[in-house]
Amino acid sequence: MRKLIRKSVLKVNPYVPGKPIEETKRELGLKEVIKLASNENPLGASPKAVSAIKKALSGINRYPDAQGYYLKKSLANSLGLAAENFVLGNGSDELIDVVIKTLVEPNENILTSEGTFLEYEIIAQVNDRRVKKAPLYNFKYDLEAMLKLIDAKTKLVFIANPNNPTGTYLTKNKVAEFINALPPKVFVVFDEAYNAFIDVDDYPDALSLLKKNKRVIVLRTFSKAYGLAGLRLGYAIADAELAGYLERIRQPFNVNLLAQVAGCAALEDKAFLARTRRLILSGKDFFYREFSRLGINYVCSQANFILVDTGIDSRQVFKTMLRSGVIVREMSQYGLKNFVRVTIGTPNENKKLLSVLSKTIKGKKK
Repeated sequence: MRKLIRKSVLKVNPYVPGKPIEETKRELGLKEVIKLASNENPLGASPKAVSAIKKALSGINRYPDAQGYYLKKSLANSLGLAAENFVLGNGSDELIDVVIKTLVEPNENILTSEGTFLEYEIIAQVNDRRVKKAPLYNFKYDLEAMLKLIDAKTKLVFIANPNNPTGTYLTKNKVAEFINALPPKVFVVFDEAYNAFIDVDDYPDALSLLKKNKRVIVLRTFSKAYGLAGLRLGYAIADAELAGYLERIRQPFNVNLLAQVAGCAALEDKAFLARTRRLILSGKDFFYREFSRLGINYVCSQANFILVDTGIDSRQVFKTMLRSGVIVREMSQYGLKNFVRVTIGTPNENKKLLSVLSKTIKGKKK
């Protein structure tokens, strides 16, 4: 069978998702489990989105609007753009695939960084496209190193800002310099899955960059701040002409009916968004303070998670904490073998995680 499979598929190191709560309970015989591994919203979903879903349930015998007219209109009104600037996706993962298929020829390459969202490389490999990666510098994208890797065949750059899994961000000045230095044929994707949690003043306005440069694409999602991860809803923002080409690749009916109505309602739920943001910022302050008190090293984050240096093999940390009913994300697949990524949860969840983590690594750090 292996001989019949495409060679590019055989090279893929599959993405390892966070471990589900129910599976953990079943495997370990636990009654209570908290999952702080996948950067989900600890408050649940937007109440307005849930209400909209309930009202729309009677219509699920029909295909959804293939163009997502009302959701695109809502996004356009929210962000001050035109509906033609948006492409909807079954999560950002699908849109990464759509962008690659639209722009990158078989003999061209894609540029990104080590220690970033794994799907950029995985989806590129599935499409049999070469990926070049610059090393991280102080847990951040090294834009100068990336520019040195650009060659005549480079067509597309992926930048997660803030970066997943490090939580670090690139400043507006650094980003502007990078874009100005790009060759005319190179496109750049800014993946802003965590933009709702930014609390610094020098974060770049990607939408302004997009208006000035037709080779800029922005990806955003409803999974994190709006709590709709289970519906798989993301969107790309691009120049209208480019968005039209992306639409040619997008599968029809890729965004289901419930996701579309939930997205429209979630955009109106500003109170839920504000509540989520307050919870995340407060939770980060708690972890920063307690990690510092306990002598646990961490990376300051502009997302809803924190990268933590455990000082020991993260796979062992993950297994030990799992037995105590706490799911975190071990980072060995990202080349960060002593690190775990911790999602900000509710105050009680944060306290339990801190207790279990400190006991797990106490006296074992190198």
